Amino acid sequence: MPIESIDPATGVRLQRFQPLSRPTINGKLTQAVRAFARWHVMPLAERARPMRRAAEILRERARDYAELITREMGKPITQSLAEVEKCAWTCEYFAAEAPAFLADELIATGARSSAVQFVPLGVVLAVMPWNFPFWQVFRFAAPAMMAGNVGVLKHASNVPRCALAIEGVFRRAGFPAGVFTTLLIESKAVAAVIGDERIAAVTLTGSEAAGIEVATAAGRHLKKVVLELGGSDPFIVLRDADLDRCCAVAAQARTINSGQSCIAAKRFIVERSIAEEFTRRFVEQMATLRVGDPAHEATQVGPLARRDLVTDLQRQVRASMRRGARLLLGGAPLKRPGYFYPPTVLSNVHRGMPAYDEEIFGPVASVLVARDADDAIRLANDSRFGLGASIWSADHAHAEALARRLEAGVVFINDIVKSDPRLPFGGVKKSGYGRELGAYGIKEFTNIKSVVIA
Repeated sequence: MPIESIDPATGVRLQRFQPLSRPTINGKLTQAVRAFARWHVMPLAERARPMRRAAEILRERARDYAELITREMGKPITQSLAEVEKCAWTCEYFAAEAPAFLADELIATGARSSAVQFVPLGVVLAVMPWNFPFWQVFRFAAPAMMAGNVGVLKHASNVPRCALAIEGVFRRAGFPAGVFTTLLIESKAVAAVIGDERIAAVTLTGSEAAGIEVATAAGRHLKKVVLELGGSDPFIVLRDADLDRCCAVAAQARTINSGQSCIAAKRFIVERSIAEEFTRRFVEQMATLRVGDPAHEATQVGPLARRDLVTDLQRQVRASMRRGARLLLGGAPLKRPGYFYPPTVLSNVHRGMPAYDEEIFGPVASVLVARDADDAIRLANDSRFGLGASIWSADHAHAEALARRLEAGVVFINDIVKSDPRLPFGGVKKSGYGRELGAYGIKEFTNIKSVVIA
């Protein structure tokens, strides 16, 4: 079946690609293995040179890459530009910090010398999603490749042009052939690639279902895997929160990338004493968001990336309403070309509704009322997911104590959740395992080797 690029703002097909044949895949994996043999023995300073150049190329052609992202998956253009800049920053960061992160660690023992070394694993397969089509790839590639690994990308089938453009960035930056390779293949072909003996490890960012499939395939062959999966992030508003600032960013927290983000706030958990005021302001903010052509700089919410995502989102909203959720705003696809769904707010949301139990991947917010701070933490943890969370409170010490009780990999206090190349990123429970970014992330695809001199 062909791999197609479709403009979600219009529904028009942009380009069609034929999936790679098995012999072609075989040749690319052989090239990757040969590249690893040369790449991992290069001094870090030599690996850093093309990584810094990749950052320069991203900035030099930022508008072109941003327009590609916007055209292929519908992200508002201002957010696409920010995504490209974040990729450039990440390349620069790991080029600069890799020597410190990967330096041998000396451990005091009874031996003459005991050290821990961080040695790259080899060819790493990255199975990546469409929602941040550049960032998700560079988030994996910059640390993994600076550690001495080489990358093979299986990108989401609706962003093939982004996948090829990323390969082009690394090629123009001067990385040796095979250090980064894009495979245009269907999802059904992934298991066979994971099972190939030339693949040393796998990383996936995607849905819970995709995580189960990839982890099962990797486990069958005893291969290291890192999973960053779905999220149903709580946005906890305590009674002493600065409502002016909190309400000003709440709509942004829910609708970043038109709501198609694993770490977008999805469940707004508010203490009862301020719930009415917060909800009124929040609905007003959501209602003012500009929905439209993602190529226009004034647009704040663009289309969803595929038609089926609109259908699934509508199913979740309607099923929640049938079970008692109250619709405060939006609630139906827009009648226009493309895959548009408006900012939507539901209240009276409780367990047993899709808006409570499932990940909602679109601009739909659920408002839950908590008795007090302890009840807010209970509601926040009453989810099978555990990716990100935010707490809004004037009492920083209290918020920090509550953060320890949250079942999440990332917690922000008085700010929206975001990833940062300097900090480890990942989740717990059904949100996956392993970490990306920071000093912890660069070591995920290394052999942590102890070397002892008696």
